[in-house]
Amino acid sequence: MDFNDYLISKNIVPADFKEQESSLFLTWETAFSQMHPNSFTEQYKFQLNKIRRKYPLKTEF
Repeated sequence: MDFNDYLISKNIVPADFKEQESSLFLTWETAFSQMHPNSFTEQYKFQLNKIRRKYPLKTEF
């Protein structure tokens, strides 16, 4: 799983996140590449929720 796929699985639009907050995106991408996805989720859980609310993935029902 790459970082973009991970963000999509967390209902975050990777392109919007990268465009608006590129330094945070790159920091997270580097951290993600060095740890297991579950560990990354545990470490950044509260920050992920904030980013999810800022850049929500639009789903159609």
